[in-house]
Amino acid sequence: MKAAVLYHPGAAENFVIEERPIPQPGEGQVLVKIKAFGLNRSELMTRKGLSPSVQFPRVLGIECVGEIEEDPSGEYKKGQQVAALMGEMGRAYDGGYEEYAVLPESIIYPFKSTLPWQQLGAFPEMFQTVYGSLHLSLKIKEGETLLIRGGTSSIGMLAAQLAKNMHVTVIATTRKEESRQLLTDNGATHVLIDNGHLEEQLRAIYPAGVDKVLELVGTVTLADSLRCANEGGSVCMTGMLSETWSMPNFVPMDVIPSTVNLTTYSSDQISLSTHTFQNFLTSVETGRVNLNVSRVFQLEDIVEAHKFMESNKAGGKIVVLTSHS
Repeated sequence: MKAAVLYHPGAAENFVIEERPIPQPGEGQVLVKIKAFGLNRSELMTRKGLSPSVQFPRVLGIECVGEIEEDPSGEYKKGQQVAALMGEMGRAYDGGYEEYAVLPESIIYPFKSTLPWQQLGAFPEMFQTVYGSLHLSLKIKEGETLLIRGGTSSIGMLAAQLAKNMHVTVIATTRKEESRQLLTDNGATHVLIDNGHLEEQLRAIYPAGVDKVLELVGTVTLADSLRCANEGGSVCMTGMLSETWSMPNFVPMDVIPSTVNLTTYSSDQISLSTHTFQNFLTSVETGRVNLNVSRVFQLEDIVEAHKFMESNKAGGKIVVLTSHS
């Protein structure tokens, strides 16, 4: 099988496409024939050496979709469609950037779908993150206002659609004027051009602030996002598009306004039910939700795929297909 192996952190050119033996699953594991996988910003950070716990060489990839090739336990039949994500996938053990992967049963989500693999490859981590952020952390409700900071990211694009379907008013941000129409077409009622200081722009539209904020840019804009929330409002930090893990000299009582709630969401801490995943795929199949796939690459083109992710020009999910697709 082919695998994209990273022997040393650094530039995208550090990926090596090599032939490897197909691994064999042990107890509590399954062998997945990978059809497709989505790219994630956390993988970009790991590639750059910003994930201290990751040891090299490593096959990156925190998610994938494909079919069961072998399950020693007999729980899954060969050919069963499955998604896999997180659980230290692509970090503590080899992940999705390969044609076959041995993965723990605990991170496997069976599903049935007629969607093409290039669409299915976009959904696992993206949906898990969006659903968890909106429903488990922010607990959005019909009639509320939601600011999505980092609106052109794949997470931001899907969050806007799911929120709009719940009759939530969406305010989305972008750093580029040319992306305004993209966000409007995706369901945003208001689009703000983000220069790092949104509070004044936001309160010109909503003087009291908004009910909920989904922070996808990260720690560099978190303090400003907290000031955009109304009394009793909530801010969920989910993304780190800025690639910065921490806030220097963080003083909670100075940064967090009184009565405003600050929470986070990370999909490696909470798992969703297979029923929730299946319902989401049904909503895509029926046209209620559009999976924003920006570009599709082949596994052999992983270097170009990572460069495209790093360029911040995607405006949707980047999906990579294997030779099995």
